[in-house]
Amino acid sequence: MDVFSGFHGHVLAAVQQLKHDGVVPKDAKVDGIALSAPKDAGHGDLATNAAMLLAKPAKMPPRALAERIVPLLASDPFVENVEIAGPGFINLTLRQAFWPSVLRMVLEQGGAFGRSAIGKGEAVNVEYVSANPTGPMHVGHCRGAVFGDALANLLAFAGHDVTREYYVNDSGAQVDVLAHSAFLRYREALGEDIGEIPEGLYPGDYLKSVGENLASNHGRDLLDMPEAEWLPAVRGVALRAMLTMIEDDLAQLGIHHDVFFSERSMMEGEDEVAETIAVLKSKGLVYEGRLPPPKGKVDEDWEDRIQLLFRASKFGDDQDRPLVKVDGTYTYFAADIAYHFDKFRRGFKSMIDVWGADHSGHIKRMQAALKALTDGAGDLDVKICQLVRLFRSGEPVKMSKRAGTFVTLREVVNEVGAGPVRFMMLYRKNDAPLDFDFAKVTEQSRDNPVFYVQYAHARASSVLRKVAEAFPDLALGGEQLASADLDRLNDEGDLALIKRMAQFPRIVEAAAQAHEPHRIAFYLYDLAGDFHGLWNRGKDLPQLRFIHRTDRELTRARVALVVATQQVLALGLGILGVHAVHELH
Repeated sequence: MDVFSGFHGHVLAAVQQLKHDGVVPKDAKVDGIALSAPKDAGHGDLATNAAMLLAKPAKMPPRALAERIVPLLASDPFVENVEIAGPGFINLTLRQAFWPSVLRMVLEQGGAFGRSAIGKGEAVNVEYVSANPTGPMHVGHCRGAVFGDALANLLAFAGHDVTREYYVNDSGAQVDVLAHSAFLRYREALGEDIGEIPEGLYPGDYLKSVGENLASNHGRDLLDMPEAEWLPAVRGVALRAMLTMIEDDLAQLGIHHDVFFSERSMMEGEDEVAETIAVLKSKGLVYEGRLPPPKGKVDEDWEDRIQLLFRASKFGDDQDRPLVKVDGTYTYFAADIAYHFDKFRRGFKSMIDVWGADHSGHIKRMQAALKALTDGAGDLDVKICQLVRLFRSGEPVKMSKRAGTFVTLREVVNEVGAGPVRFMMLYRKNDAPLDFDFAKVTEQSRDNPVFYVQYAHARASSVLRKVAEAFPDLALGGEQLASADLDRLNDEGDLALIKRMAQFPRIVEAAAQAHEPHRIAFYLYDLAGDFHGLWNRGKDLPQLRFIHRTDRELTRARVALVVATQQVLALGLGILGVHAVHELH
């Protein structure tokens, strides 16, 4: 139980009383009644929209209904003041005596504080990264990788049963290009001068080791084989090498997937793509027809022909979508439909995909296909991660995977560390462009949010080390400190910090429901700001310092505040996948 859910119950009880009194209809819905923290702390500690939401069914002006709710809320012993704001919002100010109980709850719950059961153990599949297995991870993949991993952490923290999945695109033309590129490096490993890498092949040096591996295991045998024979063998070796490289790259960021799902596996043995198309056809959603030429541009590959089409327009897409290419192979869309249907059949009704900005146009058709296949039972939320613009010494760094000049994820992590990379990738909403500046990320100032948050955690550790020196026998565990006289924490800075901590469970639930882990990063910055602010005030006001050598009990109370703050910082950083440091150098 947290502050917001607890008082939300009081609001619902007040509404129930109004229903009993006939002021509000008994069938009036209360699902939308919310309790939040006012943006301006001067407006109180809690705010509810209950009167605004119920005014219409009650056939009363919102303020008039609010006036009926106010006395019911004011009767709570922990409520100091209730007032109506604006058109009918209700603001509550809680008594100062209430807040020590919140701090005590934080200390007693320890690592369980903020954890939620809203997920109800529901199975959720989070698919992220899923980059073509044609080379190492570059910084362009980094944002989606970090976002997806943090979202998976967040959902698990909120009570979901999360599976982290990587979809391996191993059946398209790009893996044949990879195989040809690896074969060229194989010839190079045998001593052949291959000259410049031909346009259209992958030129990166990372394929040299694949060529050397092929030469070591096959000698010159592959040179004597027709392409139809060596291609699958080389493709398999190259794919395994690339996936190992990708897993190693992601591990640098602490990212590990539960499942690597092969696209090719759906077409080997039983053809799952054909089965999926047959299901759609049985629902009358597949037909043979013609598509109009692309609007506003000349597409030389387009041809007017009869195609097998999915009725995507029936579900809000701007046109129907082809399922089979002119050469008889499946379109990427057809394979993606089958893949998501496979997820559903594996027990995932709830699915989240993390895609790059260049795939945003595919969202409607994919959601439409899943809705059709599952009769609406399957839910797909697609989160788009916008591009990362990388700067070094104030100059933009250009990336080109095919040119072999891209900046790898590993290079970025090696330069600034996994924690700063993860935090900065999450310190902006996923669908907004992000500028990653090496100088900013390593700067020790408030303008660098990852430093500011980590410094708060490290500063708390510093306090605890000094407390251990001053009071060697003082127990610093949360449960022991919960018995301190917390009523002595009555400064406005103390209360502001406790109130900020009280918001953590609500922030976690709201972020999990919205699939927005950046809310945790923003919250941590604000929490760190409150802690730093209290520290700075202690320079001028001795009573606010955390250690009082002549007053052991006051020290216990103030140290309880430090321990609780550090605990919540660590919990939030853990959701983001960032290690909480105890010292900064």
